[in-house]
Amino acid sequence: MPEIPDIEAYLASLRPRVVGERLQGVRLANPFVLRTFDPPLEAVGGRQVAGVERLGKRLVVALAGELFLVLHLMIAGRLHWLATGAPIPKGRGLAALDFSTGSLLVTEAGKKRRAALHVVAGREALARLDPGGLEVAGASPDQFRAALQRDSHTLKRALTDPRILSGIGNAYSDEILHRARLSPFKQTRQLSEEETERLRQATIAVLSEWTARLISQAGKDFPEKVTAFRPEMAVHGRYGQPCPVCGTAVQRVAYAENESNYCPRCQTEGRVLADRALSRLLKDDWPRTIEDLERRGLDR
Repeated sequence: MPEIPDIEAYLASLRPRVVGERLQGVRLANPFVLRTFDPPLEAVGGRQVAGVERLGKRLVVALAGELFLVLHLMIAGRLHWLATGAPIPKGRGLAALDFSTGSLLVTEAGKKRRAALHVVAGREALARLDPGGLEVAGASPDQFRAALQRDSHTLKRALTDPRILSGIGNAYSDEILHRARLSPFKQTRQLSEEETERLRQATIAVLSEWTARLISQAGKDFPEKVTAFRPEMAVHGRYGQPCPVCGTAVQRVAYAENESNYCPRCQTEGRVLADRALSRLLKDDWPRTIEDLERRGLDR
């Protein structure tokens, strides 16, 4: 799922292409991507683009007259910039936003169609699409601490819940927790003041560094390689590979459609966290420490 760095890279590339230009109209290849009916989609045609912005993990195209196109790419949605009027790809193509300078195509891999497009009128209606999570970059230490400790959750859950913190998903939460040297399953209310501040600084640093990196990598081109798995990442998607800090094999805990990737030496004091499926299968043979992993040859 595109997170803050990915969305910001999209926005940085879109601004010089569309701000001040006219949106000629929106073509739908899949009618189910449109989740609103009032104002009608036809109302956006011919309006000048006042700006593009981010709302959590949503990309917002602000139009003259306080109309907003709000696009949530969900897990598999991606954007592509092509010549105006370019055909929408069959199968994975969902929609095209046609500007005078080019067309922004929306595609989605796989069979599930989760990406969503909303048309809303006014800032008040736009605000109702915001899940309400804290924007960490602009928050004080006290605001960050209050958001985390409002309820008791694991750090992984707190980082990725859009009602708690804004714009962070599975990939960058792994990177943040590794930078902060904290277990993904430590409870928010168990954090010391020093650990909380360490997590806040790690969150700001990881998101800002990756945002700058992705914008730089795209350069003047439109970002086409938006992925949750990048070779420069420390732990996310790097199961079995050496931690860049200590060399210990990265471990993972899989659950539902996601997984947590972590370094047991840097983050969990040498403990190997139980994987619900494998630990139940292996029972007493489940390795509980780095030494157990290495002794049984399971560290790679």
